[in-house]
Amino acid sequence: MRRLPNLLTAVVCIAASASLSAQHWPAFRGANAAGVADGVPTAVKWNAGTGENVAWKTPVPGIAVSSPIVWGDRVFVSTAISSDSSQSIRTGLYGDVEPVNDASKHTWHLLAIDKKSGKVLWDKVAYEGTPKTKRHPKSSQASATPVTDGRHVIVSFGSEGLYSYDIDGNLLWKKDLGVLNAGWFFDPDYEWGLGSSPIIYKNMVIVQCDIQRHSFLAAYDTQSGKDIWRTERDEIPSWSTPTIFEANGKAELVTQATTFTRGYDPMTGKELWKYSGNSEIAIPTPIVGPGFVLITNGYRGVQPIFTIKPGATGDITLKDNATKSDFVSWSTKRGGPYIPTPLIYGDQLYVLNNGVLTAYKVATGEQIYQKRLGGTGGAFSASPVAADGKVYCISEDGDVFVIKAGAEYEELAKNSMGEVVMASPAISDGFLIVRGQKNVYAIKPR
Repeated sequence: MRRLPNLLTAVVCIAASASLSAQHWPAFRGANAAGVADGVPTAVKWNAGTGENVAWKTPVPGIAVSSPIVWGDRVFVSTAISSDSSQSIRTGLYGDVEPVNDASKHTWHLLAIDKKSGKVLWDKVAYEGTPKTKRHPKSSQASATPVTDGRHVIVSFGSEGLYSYDIDGNLLWKKDLGVLNAGWFFDPDYEWGLGSSPIIYKNMVIVQCDIQRHSFLAAYDTQSGKDIWRTERDEIPSWSTPTIFEANGKAELVTQATTFTRGYDPMTGKELWKYSGNSEIAIPTPIVGPGFVLITNGYRGVQPIFTIKPGATGDITLKDNATKSDFVSWSTKRGGPYIPTPLIYGDQLYVLNNGVLTAYKVATGEQIYQKRLGGTGGAFSASPVAADGKVYCISEDGDVFVIKAGAEYEELAKNSMGEVVMASPAISDGFLIVRGQKNVYAIKPR
């Protein structure tokens, strides 16, 4: 009997080791939005219709554009289910952006799915009621991707609140963030819904809420949900997720929006620096490169790409026609994407915009190639991801283009998911997790 505590300790240690050995994808586009998961071979070809090379397919009802996340052997997805079965998402390239006013009763859900079998482990209803704001025709009432640190799974449903669950689906706390009207700045009636996803840094969950009035950035304790800091922002609505940039022993919280890209102290919310020159609508997430953080956006011809070095203070906007400075490694006024977040893989930067994939040398910004995926135009909302020497790009029509990473463009395969795909995929232990409008799929490792 004396050996029982030691045996239990051993069992706990083995379980913990198994969890730690799994390849996590804990947030939008994985750890710090990098979008890369090397180490295990991933698939080149599959057939979602016949099930060839598909590990599992799990139906998830509702309308959602939030991306899947993974911790250990659990996949987490959020969704919003309307009682109006006629509701859908309008895909494609168009200029009509009148919001969808679905005033029917909704239920907002967070689900956990077993990564190996596709079995739904739990399904929790966070909120029930009529949506407090309208949504963009290409978006949903569940647009923000959840985030996890392995103990807490936190999901933002915008105006319907911020919720924290444990890994087994027990509600830990919830937070009312108020009515978050993120929409067209020229007409407040054009409500499009919040798109920025929460991130976790140390003991904090951080949210960026850029709305029509009283925009703010805030940090809450992951354990209790208590306020840690809140910083008001002089910004109109944006849909970008913030990023943590760590360098030289210090961390900067980087946000982008219409008026300024800004750096903050993530422990206090104090603004450190700002940079202007963005387009009217800012969506892509800042990503960390070699010695800098890279920012892009691209609405209506304003398409900047610029790289900010650590340690900046004050207004570091470039003067006149300058392309670099003490705190800007390189920049260009053309090439930034409208919706998808770019990808840094190896020594290259991949930018996807309306079906055109452009590769650059990430250290200098020198363009390497520019190719239209599949040779035809198309709408792309999902952000590219990479693994095993391959870049995956998914169109709104559900076509997955598999591109060989490197200095020359080579399309390895085109695989159809057979349904609309708006969410960015996750990669874990070689599984490619694709969230369509009706189902979540796991593509088998190669």
